[in-house]
Amino acid sequence: MAAMSVLKSDAVRAPITPPASAPANAHAARLAAAGSAGHPFAAELLGTHGVPSGRDLDDCVHLLASIYGRQPSPIDLALLRAPAGPVRSWLSGAADAFERERLFLLRLSALVGPAPSTPGHAETEAAMLAQRHALETLAQSERQGCALGTATALVSDWRAIRSMLDQAARRVGCDVPPGALPDETSIADVIGAASTSASTDRAIRFGAEQLLLQHRAFFDLLEARADAREGF
Repeated sequence: MAAMSVLKSDAVRAPITPPASAPANAHAARLAAAGSAGHPFAAELLGTHGVPSGRDLDDCVHLLASIYGRQPSPIDLALLRAPAGPVRSWLSGAADAFERERLFLLRLSALVGPAPSTPGHAETEAAMLAQRHALETLAQSERQGCALGTATALVSDWRAIRSMLDQAARRVGCDVPPGALPDETSIADVIGAASTSASTDRAIRFGAEQLLLQHRAFFDLLEARADAREGF
């Protein structure tokens, strides 16, 4: 009886973790299936298959700076249209943290030196312009939830990208600042708070999927540029 009493007492005191919302689970599944870390060339830059090429890392830094080195960021744009409430509060914190990431990216792009010579510069410029326009469009969408889906996917996917930036920074002796972007728990919380209807869920999913699609296209381009530099 005493042993049973102890077990019951322990069960009462055990912390209860609430289950993640279905939209938050869907977000995690999207990142696992289509996040940048799963792209073959991104895996090379992450050092999964050995030490990544310095030229390829430098190219990644410069092209990222051409997309995300400017203001306003997609998170800033999403914040401009967000009504007062938990979503706006989350976006405000995420925008401040991403600004620190932007400054790190710009400092790093200056330290790594010029972008590596690569054929097809005009085509790359056109692709970067198209990506910036696509991201800005998503972040300013009037569909409730789309901008949040874009912002949350950017924050989550940036973790893999940040690992690449950290490798490039260590290669040139640049200080690596601590990351301050919202964690996955806060992302799950804000998605759960925002998911008030089926249409909003669909818009969140659309914004996130399109952001991840743009990132995968970015790594496709980096891979093509790396191939073009062979023997150049």
